[in-house]
Amino acid sequence: MRPELLFPLFQTPRNLKGVGGNTQAALKRLCLKTGKSELYIRDLLFHVPVGLIDRRHSPSLATAKEGDIITLVVTIERYEFPERGSHRPHKVLCYTPEGYLHLVFFKAAKAYIEKMFPLGEKRAVSGKLERYGVTPQINHPGRIAPAESLDTLMTIEVVYPLTYGITNSTLARIIQSALTYLPDLPEWIDEHLLKKNHWQSFKTSLHALHSPKDESEIAPENPNRQRLAYDELLANQLALALIRQHAKKKSSQIIITHEQKLRQQLREVLPYQLTHGQEKVIAEIDADMRSGQKMLRLLQGDVGSGKTIVALMSMLSVIEAGGQAALMVPTEILTRQHEAFIRKVTAPLGVRVALLLGGMKEKEHKALITEIAAGNYDIIIGTHALFQEKVSYKTLNLVVIDEQHRFGVEQRLSLSRKAKDTHVLVMTATPIPRTLAMTAFGDMDSSILAEKPIGRQAIKTIAKPLSREEEVLEAVGRALQKGDKLYWICPLVEESEEEPSDITAAESRYTEFKARFGNKVGLAHGKMKAEERNRVMQAFKDGEYHLLVATTVVEVGVDIPDATIMIIEHAERFGLSQLHQLRGRVGRSDKASLCILLYQDNIGEIGKKRLAVMRESNDGFFIAEEDLKLRGSGEVLGTRQSGIKDFHFADMQVHAELMHIAHQDVKLVLHKDPELDSARGKALRCLLYLFGYDETIRYVGG
Repeated sequence: MRPELLFPLFQTPRNLKGVGGNTQAALKRLCLKTGKSELYIRDLLFHVPVGLIDRRHSPSLATAKEGDIITLVVTIERYEFPERGSHRPHKVLCYTPEGYLHLVFFKAAKAYIEKMFPLGEKRAVSGKLERYGVTPQINHPGRIAPAESLDTLMTIEVVYPLTYGITNSTLARIIQSALTYLPDLPEWIDEHLLKKNHWQSFKTSLHALHSPKDESEIAPENPNRQRLAYDELLANQLALALIRQHAKKKSSQIIITHEQKLRQQLREVLPYQLTHGQEKVIAEIDADMRSGQKMLRLLQGDVGSGKTIVALMSMLSVIEAGGQAALMVPTEILTRQHEAFIRKVTAPLGVRVALLLGGMKEKEHKALITEIAAGNYDIIIGTHALFQEKVSYKTLNLVVIDEQHRFGVEQRLSLSRKAKDTHVLVMTATPIPRTLAMTAFGDMDSSILAEKPIGRQAIKTIAKPLSREEEVLEAVGRALQKGDKLYWICPLVEESEEEPSDITAAESRYTEFKARFGNKVGLAHGKMKAEERNRVMQAFKDGEYHLLVATTVVEVGVDIPDATIMIIEHAERFGLSQLHQLRGRVGRSDKASLCILLYQDNIGEIGKKRLAVMRESNDGFFIAEEDLKLRGSGEVLGTRQSGIKDFHFADMQVHAELMHIAHQDVKLVLHKDPELDSARGKALRCLLYLFGYDETIRYVGG
């Protein structure tokens, strides 16, 4: 139960003055993170400023510099309204002792201007000074008041991220009102750390963030912001550690035999040897499953590193011990690919494989789940349908989740409740920077599979400007004549008014290429029906198509071993990790492969750095770290689908060291006080509630 002390922060903002239905709707759009529905006063206080407007500068008009924010008193002389139907702006000519000034309004009614600026009267105005002609001007003054109220305008104005339906001044006023609800909270940070960093209390730091005196006070490096970032990271690490601690308490009765006959049979069937890295990870998983405790392990494998065969070896262990294994995959395309591969290599072993999909016919689905419950299948492969309420298992001993970056902590908690004593192995082909891995997967042990299977060649990567597109298209024609298979990746499905018109859409590219290269061209994108997209992908695999025009629908898991050329159009629009994932769709055999990055001619500095990294390295882990430096944690995986915590105060580019300190701090806390019963432990419970980790409190009896 949430501590009574926190009740004021978990009230609805409707209690605040001026927050009606429309304003509350705007606040929800602005402050709520993905998956939440209820807006609290706490959420407003966690909305971080992004800048300041200093309106204290009041120079003479003659000495003021262009671009300065100035605040001054003007006398209204005349209106300069354009003729009806004209798109020219409304202007108000004013004078000061130092000269004339225009107030310019591009979108304002005449009645509004006449009301706000009566002829002959004085007004205090504040805004950015522009000098386009003889008469300087202020476009849309940010603040307007009677002349005698000049002092009230000469303040520091905090700037927040905004959405439609609310102004910055309204939001700032609401947040200041919300601050009055902030109680004095118990201190949850170690006293030594507080003194070392000269940190103030949580309440003082939050007040300082929303009432800054200069730009430095909202910067990530500021001590108050650092204090809040540490609070957030500490809550995150504590929550994950509690999940891990709870999982480790669960015993496992699964007995893994040492004979491993099925594994040996599989090794004889496979046309290649496993790498040293694969053998090492298999041994780590075996040790977990023999430990007597429930396994919860993350397997990070770079694209094409052979994670699936590692998972299959682990599944064979539990099958030989008399259990079942389930493989959960995020998309139907990838599900079918896994099923086809696993069924093929395990058929000689007598392993019974089932495919369970949400879109199956009811009669077929009902019969299949009956067979699964009876234990008549050893490996069950599917999407989220594997863990629907109606699906039960006879002896589910191992769950493997592929592409873990699409399933967050909440989904793992749900899975844990469904399969209480089952070993869990989660896998991702998206290399994750160490700091981000700690924020999203700190509840798990971790294995890294960086070594490529024997015989794989490094993918050659080149970059070309779009002005040389015709050269690339001629090369595509030659490759098609040779029988090569190619991907052409476009960043959009169709032309959109919100997107620059120079971005070529996948559908128009498909039409263009089909006219140029014939019927060997296929199209796949996310707006197609799943059945049609699956058909196109299969046709590409079978050789009906040799050039696949696609969006990022092929980013994860599509396995066409004989595809050898990847062309990514407008590569500057993608992050490094996504470019690496796309590139990984080729180079999946012993054939030489090529990736061509087409970029806009006038590319910016960050775009140039991305392309340079891609040309220089095929190491996904190095690329992921560089991506974090260039884009920040919120963009590396795409937080909405990644399971990466979307932080309010913490910035992983600045606060990475704080994450490591929080991680070690939590280890010490739980070693001394595993049930959080001490005075600090109770304060830490309060911290968990404050940052929305209510679910984890039950693991310590709260």
